[in-house]
Amino acid sequence: MRIIKKSNPKNVPMTSKLILVLVLLISSASYSQTSFAGIKTSPTDSADFFLQKGLLEKNNGRKMEALKNLEKAAKYDAENKAVITELSAVYLDLRKYHNAREMFKKLVSLGDESAANYKQLLQLSFQLKQNDDVLLYAGKLKTAAPDEKVNFYVGKVQYDMENYGEAIKTLGKAANEDTANAEIPYMIAHSYADMLNYKMAVPYFQRAIQLAPAQNYWIYELSMIYYAMNDDRNALKYMLEAGEKGYRRDNDYLENLGIAYLNVGELDKGVEILSEILKRKPSDMNILNMLAEAFYYKKKYDEAIAYWDKILEYDKTSASSLYMIGMAYQKKGGKENTNKGITLCDKAIEMDPALASLKQKKMTMGL
Repeated sequence: MRIIKKSNPKNVPMTSKLILVLVLLISSASYSQTSFAGIKTSPTDSADFFLQKGLLEKNNGRKMEALKNLEKAAKYDAENKAVITELSAVYLDLRKYHNAREMFKKLVSLGDESAANYKQLLQLSFQLKQNDDVLLYAGKLKTAAPDEKVNFYVGKVQYDMENYGEAIKTLGKAANEDTANAEIPYMIAHSYADMLNYKMAVPYFQRAIQLAPAQNYWIYELSMIYYAMNDDRNALKYMLEAGEKGYRRDNDYLENLGIAYLNVGELDKGVEILSEILKRKPSDMNILNMLAEAFYYKKKYDEAIAYWDKILEYDKTSASSLYMIGMAYQKKGGKENTNKGITLCDKAIEMDPALASLKQKKMTMGL
């Protein structure tokens, strides 16, 4: 059989063709290297490049991609005001407040001492509880824009720093600037209360509650202020109001409510509430003693004795409980009760001689 060889279409030897391809590839590579070597880039060009990419992503609503590109731009040129401006805005939008604050501070170092920049720094420092910087930027903002209202920020910082004199003075100015802000009279009230000036605290608590009637904790605090002032009626009134408006009825609240009822002479309600707590805390000596005293002063001596006996079950060394049992027996009257009472009181005094002075006082008062 005859074999027919295929001819080269271009009549070019195969060896020559391979050589030609290699030459072309080498030439192409050599040209590419020469071209790239001729391109010069600078940090500024790169910063502008990533800035533009960041702005494009920002306009397209891709905040995280915008942030990545802007952070790259800042790495290339940390002094680029346009980059830092955009970066601060994106950090703020993404609630990266610490980062945003640092960028706004950077803008100040780059010469941006505008009121808008100082206002951002004031608000971020306030939010992040950087008290010294709040005072710093409040002053700078006031210098840059005298009409700006900064007294609330300054007053809150003075309050947090327990500088109550300055707090009251500055918050007083803030109250004139913003009459609807309930937190302002509340902080003034607390400033007076922390100085134990309860009488001055009351009207500011009332003003705060008037502006924010749903703040049940403030109402409860006012009830405690009245309790400290021995104004039992108002203490009970505001304690009940706090409960009605959702204040948590935990053991502390119920105990104070029970005491408030007892203090205004409503024995049944007070006992009912304190008995409810006693189911949860059966060996609470304070509650047992309060119930005993409540019944004692209402001349229900058997009930009083039962509660003091309960205390003695838990603590046989409670001389004061034994003494009061003795007093209760004497109050019941009758020779047998009186003698038993005197014997118990004497035994209690042997356990705790300091009770002798109590005995003398009770005798003098006719108790």
